[in-house]
Amino acid sequence: MSIKSSQTLVSEALIEVKTITADEALKLSNEDKCTLIDIREKGELDKTGKIENSNHIPRGMLEFWLDPDGPYFKSGKIDMNKEMVLFCAGGLRSALAAKALKEMGFKKVSHIDGGFAAISQSNFKIV
Repeated sequence: MSIKSSQTLVSEALIEVKTITADEALKLSNEDKCTLIDIREKGELDKTGKIENSNHIPRGMLEFWLDPDGPYFKSGKIDMNKEMVLFCAGGLRSALAAKALKEMGFKKVSHIDGGFAAISQSNFKIV
């Protein structure tokens, strides 16, 4: 039996998903062309803060909250017509999450290279 490593899964996801920089994400956000989705756990947000105008959807609930036919769908939580820009702490979970959303059929999905660590070094406002 051969088990893929988490690094292999992330490497495969990075081939398939669109990766953008924190500065590119900020530009999209300022132009109201995307929805920022923070997939970190609540404890991470409590510890390091939240990006202004971002939506929090924990990684464990992402596919459930964004499935329009599912019982956990969060109607109106995000604008499904805008690009969904995902981020986590360092960019690994968000790559996997973006791949999962693409597999669900979402077309406009990307993730931020370097995650919150990169975001905190950019001009995003942390609240």
